[in-house]
Amino acid sequence: KREKVDFSYNKLADPKFSFYDKTLAEAVKRGDHWVHLFFLSLSLCHTVISEEKVEGELVYQAQSPDEGALVTAARNFGFVFRSRTSETITVVEMGKTRVYQLLAILDFSNVRKRMSVIVRTPENRILLFCKGADTILGQLLHPSCRSLQDITMDHLDAHSVHTHVFQDFASDGLRTLMVAYRELDNAFFQVWSKKHSEACLSLENRENEISTVYEEIERDLMVNKLQDGVPETILTLNKAKIKIWVLTGDKQETAVNIAYACNIFEDEMDEIFIVEGNNNETVGRELRSAREKMKPDSLLESDPVNSYLATKPQPPFKIPEEVPNGSYGLIITGYSLAHALEGNLELELLRTACMCKGVICCRMTPLQKAQVVELVKKYKRAVTLAIGDGANDVSMIKGIISWGSFAVAHIGVGISGQEGMQAMLSSDYALSQFRYLQRLLLVHGRWSYNRMCKFLSYFFYKNFAFTLVHVWYAFYSGFSAQTVYDTWFITFYNLVYTSLPVLGLSLFDQDVNETWSLRFPELYEPGQHNLYFNKKEFVKCLLHGIYSSFVLYFVPMGTVFNSERKDGKEISDYQSFSLMVQTSLLCVVTVQITLETTYWTMISHVFTWGSLGFYFCILFFLYSDGLCLLFPDVFQFLGVARNTLNLPQMWLCVVLSIILCMLPVVGYQFLKPLFWPVSVDQIIDRIHHCMRHPLPYPVRTKLKHTASRRSAYAFSHKQGFGALITSGKTMKARFPKRNSFPHKRGSASSFPKRLCPGQAE
Repeated sequence: KREKVDFSYNKLADPKFSFYDKTLAEAVKRGDHWVHLFFLSLSLCHTVISEEKVEGELVYQAQSPDEGALVTAARNFGFVFRSRTSETITVVEMGKTRVYQLLAILDFSNVRKRMSVIVRTPENRILLFCKGADTILGQLLHPSCRSLQDITMDHLDAHSVHTHVFQDFASDGLRTLMVAYRELDNAFFQVWSKKHSEACLSLENRENEISTVYEEIERDLMVNKLQDGVPETILTLNKAKIKIWVLTGDKQETAVNIAYACNIFEDEMDEIFIVEGNNNETVGRELRSAREKMKPDSLLESDPVNSYLATKPQPPFKIPEEVPNGSYGLIITGYSLAHALEGNLELELLRTACMCKGVICCRMTPLQKAQVVELVKKYKRAVTLAIGDGANDVSMIKGIISWGSFAVAHIGVGISGQEGMQAMLSSDYALSQFRYLQRLLLVHGRWSYNRMCKFLSYFFYKNFAFTLVHVWYAFYSGFSAQTVYDTWFITFYNLVYTSLPVLGLSLFDQDVNETWSLRFPELYEPGQHNLYFNKKEFVKCLLHGIYSSFVLYFVPMGTVFNSERKDGKEISDYQSFSLMVQTSLLCVVTVQITLETTYWTMISHVFTWGSLGFYFCILFFLYSDGLCLLFPDVFQFLGVARNTLNLPQMWLCVVLSIILCMLPVVGYQFLKPLFWPVSVDQIIDRIHHCMRHPLPYPVRTKLKHTASRRSAYAFSHKQGFGALITSGKTMKARFPKRNSFPHKRGSASSFPKRLCPGQAE
C-alpha cells in the first residue's frame, strides 16, 4: 500500500488533500528553483477567492473544480494563497508571507483557452504567469523551449519507455494543463497598460480590442524581445564558420537562455563548461579542466602550442588554431573573467574559449568587453566585429584606453534600439535590425572582399605587364633608359585607358547573387582564410606579368622582323613597333579583365569596351597631322596610327599576344577545380546545377503535436471573474495597504526572457 505524502511540516496544508508521489515533495523541501516557481505560478495565476473565518483554516471559492484543486495543491506543497484584494495577492511561501501587487488579470475565455496574471514582486520585478491548454500555450512558447515542449508532448503521448505506460492522456479524457511565465520590462508594461486601459474603455468592438491587447503581451512571451530573424541569422553565421561570443552585462541564466534561443548553444553539444571561480587558482583550474576535455593533448609539453609558448616568443605573437574533439560551449561570469584576464591566465582563457563553438561572458562591465576584444586581437589572427545597441557597448565598438593601448574591434556595428544612439554614432556601420548583419557580411562583405581581391590582382598584373616590357627592351636598346611606349600612352595608361574597367569590376562584380550568397554561407569561408589574395596570389600575378611582358615584347618583334609593307618599305621602325606593343598590351589587359568579370551590367560593358574604343579614338587624335605639325616637339608620331593600323602584321601581333597571354589563364581556371578543388568550387558547381535544375519550393511542416492534439483543459470553464476581482466589488481588504512596491528606474533586465514551464531568474 502506497503511503501518502506527509504535509505536517506545513501548518496551512489542507488535511483533506491526498498526494502519493514523494519526489515532488522532496524537490520542494530541498529548494528546487523550478519546482518553487511552478507552485508559485499556481498560487498566483487564478481567480480563486479565499476566506479565513478561523485563523489557519482557509476556504477557497473557485470558479471551477480544476482551479480549486490546483490552488489547493500549491497550498499543500508550501505555497499558500492566503488572501487577495483588488490590488494585491498575499502568498505564504514556505512559511514566509509575501505580498504581490496585482497589476492585471488577463481573463479566461473559451476562445483564448488560457488566463494570465501580471504581478509585481516585492523585489520590484514584473512577472506574467500564464496557464492554459497545451495546444494554445505550445504555440506561444519561445523557440528555446521547443525541445522541452517536444519532450513534454512525448510524455503526454505516453511514449515512456521507462514506465512502460502506453496511453494518450488526452484520448482518455484526462485534462492537460501547461504553465508558463515571462518577465516584463517596466517600460514595456507601462506602454501595454495604457493600451489595455484604452481597450477596456472602448465603446465599439471592446472584446476584440481587449483580445488583441492580450495577444500582444502573451504572444512570443518576450519583453525586450529578440528582434526578428536573430536565431536564423546566428545559425547562418555559424555555417559561415564565424565564431560568436556573447558579451553581456546580464545575469547568467538570462544570457544562457538567450544563447539557446539564438542557436549559439545547442542541445547536441557535447558539454557546456561553466567557469565561476572566485580566485585565480580556481579559475585557472576550471579553464585547464575544460581544455583537457576538449583536447587532452593540449596539456602535454609535446603539444605544438605549448612548445611554441615555451620558447617565450616576443610579443606581439599569434597563437595557432587548436581543433577540439567535439562541440563545446563556455560560460564565464564577470567576476571570474576579472581573474581570467590577468596576465598569467589570459592565454589560458583565450585557448579554451577559441576551441568552443559558443562563448557566453555574462555580468560584464564595459571595460571587460573591451578587454576581451583586445585579447582576441592581440593573440589571434582573426578579424573581430563588435555589435551592440547600447551605451555600454561603445567601449568595444569605438574603443577605450586599455592596457596602454586603444582597445577597439576591427569592425564596429551599431544597432538602433531603445537604449539610445550611442552605439550607432560610435560604429563603422549602423543597422536597424540584427538580422541585417548576415547581409552585411555574407552578401556585401563577401562581394567587397572578392572585388577588392580581383582589383588588386588585376592592378598588379597590368602594371607588371606594362612595366617589365622595358626590361626586355633594355637588352636591345643598350640599356639607354629609352621607353618602349609613346610618352602620351604612359601618361594615359593608368589614368584613362585602364581605370574605368577596373572601377566597374570593383563596383559591380558578383560571382553569385545575394540569394545564393545567403543560401550557401560557406561561400564566406575563403575570405576568412584570405585565399583570394595573399603572398602566393601576389607571386602568381608577378609571374603572369613577367610572362605577359615577355610575350608582349617578343611577339611584336618577331612579327615585324624583316617585314615590309606592300610598297616595299620596312615596318620595323621604332614608332611602329611602339604602337604595336602598346596596342597589344591594352588589348591583352582588356581581355584579362573580361575573364575576371563574372557579372556584366550595361555600365561594365561601357567601361570595358568604351575604354578600348576611346584608346583608338584618342590614338588618331594624338597622332594626327594637325597636332604633330602644330607641336612637333610634343607630338612626334606623325601618321603612325593610320600607317600601322592597316597592316596585317599589326593585327596578327594583337591576336597572337592575346592568345598566348590568355592561354595560361584559361588553362589554370579549367584545371584548378579538377586537380586543386576547394569547397567553394564545389558549392559554385552546386549553384550552377540548381540554376539549371531549380528545386521545388519547400513545403512548410506544421508544428509537432499541434494539429493532432486536442486538450480537454479549458473547456471546463466559463468566462472568468478577473474583471470583477480587480474592480474590488466582491471583497474587502483584510490587511492595511502598504507601499511594498517602490518604483525603481532601470530595475528591469534589458535582456529578453522566454516562456518555459517553471523558468525564472
